[in-house]
Amino acid sequence: MIRFENVSVTYGDAAGPTLRDVDLTVPEGELVLLVGPSGVGKSTLLGAVSGLVPHFTGGTLRGRVTVDGRDTRTHHPRELADLVGTVGQDPLAHFVTDTVEDELAYGMESLGLAPAVMRRRVEETLDLLGLAELRDRPIATLSGGQQQRVAIGSVLTTHPKVLVLDEPTSALDPSAAEDVLAVLQRLVHDLGTTVLLAEHRLERVVQYADRVLLLPEAVLGTPAEMMAVSPVHPPVVALGRAAGWDPLPLSVRDARRRSGELKARLDERRPAGPLPQPSPSRTREPGYGAPGPGKGRGGGSPLFRRRRARPSAPAPDPTAPLVAIDRLAVRRGRVEALRRVDLRVAPGETVALMGRNGAGKSTLLSTLVGTVAPTSGTVRVSGLTPHATDPRELIRRVGLVPQEPRDLLYAETVAEECAAADADAGAAPGTCRALVAELVPGVTDATHPRDLSEGQRLALALAVVLTAAPPLVLLDEPTRGLDYAAKARLVVRLRALAAAGHAIVLATHDVELAAELADRVVIVAGGEVVADGPTAEVVVSSPAFAPQVAKVLAPRPWLTVEQVEEALRP
Repeated sequence: MIRFENVSVTYGDAAGPTLRDVDLTVPEGELVLLVGPSGVGKSTLLGAVSGLVPHFTGGTLRGRVTVDGRDTRTHHPRELADLVGTVGQDPLAHFVTDTVEDELAYGMESLGLAPAVMRRRVEETLDLLGLAELRDRPIATLSGGQQQRVAIGSVLTTHPKVLVLDEPTSALDPSAAEDVLAVLQRLVHDLGTTVLLAEHRLERVVQYADRVLLLPEAVLGTPAEMMAVSPVHPPVVALGRAAGWDPLPLSVRDARRRSGELKARLDERRPAGPLPQPSPSRTREPGYGAPGPGKGRGGGSPLFRRRRARPSAPAPDPTAPLVAIDRLAVRRGRVEALRRVDLRVAPGETVALMGRNGAGKSTLLSTLVGTVAPTSGTVRVSGLTPHATDPRELIRRVGLVPQEPRDLLYAETVAEECAAADADAGAAPGTCRALVAELVPGVTDATHPRDLSEGQRLALALAVVLTAAPPLVLLDEPTRGLDYAAKARLVVRLRALAAAGHAIVLATHDVELAAELADRVVIVAGGEVVADGPTAEVVVSSPAFAPQVAKVLAPRPWLTVEQVEEALRP
């Protein structure tokens, strides 16, 4: 179905090719998972299949890519639209219409399908992806995860032979991700659709893959073969390596079947007090090994970071909680986004907000940074009311990295962006740039932010915010697009901030990040807080939000591979 013949892709003045000498064949009716760190060319390879590379992105493509016999060098993306369906990393860039139902129908209209066929497929897709209740909603009012489902649905309605998906579950809650992956598996098994999928959260997808393509080496093999040699692997594979299992498990079910001896060993070594936590020098996520210690401090404000703070801002009460929310309610039009929310966050505490897409997590963060005013109730940050506080004062108290990192980035180069962040934060020159290099090595100063991969762009936005180190750091999906190594380095940085007394509140669907980093987990559903407690207590009892290690070792309260490794050390 898809053939790469000695394909290399080079962009502009880049020192070398993004893809080099890729030669492989993807058979019809297989789900192929692309694996590799941020910036190694996964999106470029997917773009070469859809024709976006080089026709839309520019650059030079050498070699030949054919899809069902069509040469992408001579067929533009519009001439492949009936054959290849594409969903990129940024759903907002995908939309053409204003409402959910219109967006699902647009692709079919472009292909000239009959109205009766269009109506049937729209209804099928609404049901498949759980979008029926959103059919009349304006797309701009949807959460990031809901928008991602709409983007996927708009491609499914055209019934392409090939689906090209770039991080399709990155903004989805665990249950929604499972639903989407089940739909993709059904298309592969029942209709013979060929799916190419790039995803950093391998714990979600590796068990669904027929083959895994490891980049930058461009080696194609079975999931078992590739996970045995890949430096990028999910927690369940890392757990298998720590336990000495052969072959390595690819799913929680595989690992549970073999976990009896490991559970017995852990029961013998389990301490009476809290579970052992890895020291910062040993902290790592499964993938690229232990990161080095952090450099500099980090922190800043995204939405207002270019406005100079006035030095006369009132000092907060040191005895008060950093965040105090009482009976908070927020209504947006007909939607009650939040209701009766009570929350306290102390200095030095890390709190993870979790819940379904559209539950109100991002709205809650927006009230803390003052961009959304409460309908009723109160919100206090360092004793201030965010929506009623001069942004020049609020910037000294709180910083937010939103779901879309591009909202923070407007300079022409990475170097200019970092220089502006240093100046705004009053930090030593080079502080922001060092943070970028720490999180995602290899980003050059002259690169325009829009030319970065999604993970690299997120790392730049994180560095901008973490340069000024405000007392309260708010992160909305902070690992979207980050590989395991970059995520591990971010965890080290955030732990250092918390140890220095900064509070961190993150809204995330990354259950592994919550297990690794959070002191508390707050579950939000339907705009209400339905659970709030220590991480181990909340996530171990939840089939949706438990990390892989917790599922394998349940009911024992082990959450991460690092905790297991610490316990097994003599």
